[in-house]
Amino acid sequence: MHKQPKHENIVAFQGEPGAYSNLACRTMFPDMEALPCHTFEDVFTAVEDGQAKYAMIPIENSVAGRVAAIHHLIPHSSLHIIGEHFQRINHHLLAIKGATMESLKTVRSHEQALGQCRNNTLDWGIEPVVYSDTAGAAKLVSELQDPTVGAIASSLAGEIYGLQSLKKDIEDAAHNTTRFVIFSREPLADLPNDGKTVTSFVFQVRNVPAALYKVMGGFATNGVNMTKLESYQLNGAFVATLFYADIEGHPDDVGVRHAFDELEFFTHEFRVLGSYPAAQYRLDRK
Repeated sequence: MHKQPKHENIVAFQGEPGAYSNLACRTMFPDMEALPCHTFEDVFTAVEDGQAKYAMIPIENSVAGRVAAIHHLIPHSSLHIIGEHFQRINHHLLAIKGATMESLKTVRSHEQALGQCRNNTLDWGIEPVVYSDTAGAAKLVSELQDPTVGAIASSLAGEIYGLQSLKKDIEDAAHNTTRFVIFSREPLADLPNDGKTVTSFVFQVRNVPAALYKVMGGFATNGVNMTKLESYQLNGAFVATLFYADIEGHPDDVGVRHAFDELEFFTHEFRVLGSYPAAQYRLDRK
């Protein structure tokens, strides 16, 4: 019997075991092994080099906004987006066994997690300290064995590092959700024809008057709904702006095809990152 290559059962993520990206991997691919990577660059490299089949990448959060580092990496990657996943973020205030709310003086976590729990940490009088990632902060607290130091992380991180949860669901906003996109070496071959499709792409407009306006007009006149548009500077040049966008539809759809034709006329860089099924979470909130 033909044995499946090991990398075909691996999904890579950034962070320590117990990170929310690890949780997203478990939810989306429960039968696959999750591979922790130090940086987002390492995650992309793991898939590009064949160490993993997929990369689970956080791209935006309903409270904190976009994950800026990712938008700068995506244009340089050869990978394709083949899916999306929306992960509800339930933060826990973790500490070593025996610690109490009264004993805590500082709490460590990723800057986005700290920002998402800002009101509560202020109310408790606990000083927030930025750390590289949520699960890494939980790991550090476990190693320090200091009852004055806590971490904001997932329940999974608490389980992995033997910490107790002093408070659960401490995020300020009840809708706190992170959108992940799943990258693969190959684009999605077959899309189900019974659901909505999302197409993601990047483009750089020509430096001519009203170029972006005309690009947007192409989608409007062809009835294509654009659900996301992000801009960021290229290499520190204020006149060179790259855009990331999500639309509803597939490049083979007549309206999308016409809109892309108009887009290409006003751009000098344009690349489709992938077309993939819309997550049920997206459809439920329309």
